[in-house]
Amino acid sequence: MNSDELAGLYLLTPPKIDLAPFGEKLKSVLDTGAVDCLQLRLKDVSDDEIRKAIDTILPMCVDRDIPLILNDRPDIARKSGCDGVHVGEGDASYDEARAIMGEEHIVGVSCYDSRHKAMIVGDKGADYVAFGAFYPTQTKEAKTSVTPEILEIWTTFTTVPCVAIGGITAENVAPLVLAGADFIAVTGGVWNHPDGPEAGAKAIKAAIAATEI
Repeated sequence: MNSDELAGLYLLTPPKIDLAPFGEKLKSVLDTGAVDCLQLRLKDVSDDEIRKAIDTILPMCVDRDIPLILNDRPDIARKSGCDGVHVGEGDASYDEARAIMGEEHIVGVSCYDSRHKAMIVGDKGADYVAFGAFYPTQTKEAKTSVTPEILEIWTTFTTVPCVAIGGITAENVAPLVLAGADFIAVTGGVWNHPDGPEAGAKAIKAAIAATEI
């Protein structure tokens, strides 16, 4: 990340949503201008529900020039017009995802605590790698726990963008920004914010900016 660039807020949706009310809430969050990228991350739902969610959310992202990344499913992502896909352990491999998505779409990969895996997929052409979890999270059971040092090492030796994920809030984001994270991935820190998700998104973006002044 260049010194004159702020780390971006990479917002993840909750794993379960009630589409109609969530769509209105999401629109308000995106209208804050704080979100730089959105990942649709639904768990234990049908393919049809995923497609319906994309049909609702994608136009909002297009109107605001925010990339929409689908978690897990490159097949649905490509056919539904998403900007990219994010794959992790147990999902499609990077090679499979890239073959489906093509070179013009984003493919990001969860690398947890493994710089070795990150180097492999980075050399193959991954658009970003994600490390975490940095802090305890209620969204999912973290496979690994890492420290900001992994970001420092990564950004020293490669230009492939890195994403920090796992339990991140406005109160604990600073060490990750200082370590060189290009994007800060957040779920609960926005959606569970006591003053509402709009306030949560603004707070994290402000904390990122304050760290990098």
